[in-house]
Amino acid sequence: MPVNSSPTSPRSTGLPAGQYGPDALSMPRPKRIIPEVEATSDVVAEDPLTAFCGAVVGCTNNSVTLEDYRGKTRTFPLEVGAFLIDGEQVTLIRPVERPSLVPTQSASGSVRVAGLRARTARSARIWVEGIHDAALIERVWGHDLRVEGIVVEPISGLDNLMADLAEFGPGPGRRVGVLADHLVSGSKESRIAEHIRTLPGAAYVLITGHPYIDIWEAVRPEVVRIKQWPQVPRGVDWKTGVCQALGVSDPQTMWGRVNGSVRSFKDLQTPLITAVERLIDFVTESE
Repeated sequence: MPVNSSPTSPRSTGLPAGQYGPDALSMPRPKRIIPEVEATSDVVAEDPLTAFCGAVVGCTNNSVTLEDYRGKTRTFPLEVGAFLIDGEQVTLIRPVERPSLVPTQSASGSVRVAGLRARTARSARIWVEGIHDAALIERVWGHDLRVEGIVVEPISGLDNLMADLAEFGPGPGRRVGVLADHLVSGSKESRIAEHIRTLPGAAYVLITGHPYIDIWEAVRPEVVRIKQWPQVPRGVDWKTGVCQALGVSDPQTMWGRVNGSVRSFKDLQTPLITAVERLIDFVTESE
């Protein structure tokens, strides 16, 4: 009487008796390779043990410091496979020091002029509404401004702009470009700009700007490591309200974070970039 072969018998495998091949369970498993990532300032990593996630703000031979979107920092030891980036396990390592190269582009995206000696300042001026505005313009367009010999000066808002213009005396070779915050239809700033355009000498004055309440908001939020700029209730000082919403102690601390995050024009919103480029073109235009 024939005997049915069992699924585990040699007959069921199709192999002659005694020839089963290697035992799969005894074979060595392939070693998993965990990638190494240099802990540079553009890296955002997560410590899976604490779920703390933040951008790299410092790194030594033995540790790395991360800062989350609220500005809180924590330091962790550099251990093999200790971090996650986009859900993938990685090993953070100290960045390799490389020879510095002279960039061919300035922070504004223009061609960098090698061996630049600043041009003698023109009589024309670009006016901005505060020292933070002036600092950001210098940070991104400073090279261009020195090439063209343009001076950027902060003024105390637009309320006294007519008096400032009367004192400066715009005219041929003495153009004034004004960068205004919150230049949107119906705003106080737009009404001031419309009135000045009707005055004598208006051909030598250009008022343009961006729609944001403060120039901080013209910095892309992801650059400052926040999801978005907070909505501040009407009647509350905007900078103070932003700091309260983000859990930052004071505006000066937050300004250091904003200013230190900007590396080039790519970190800014398009309306600000467009406005500044227009002003530079305007004050350097030949009469």
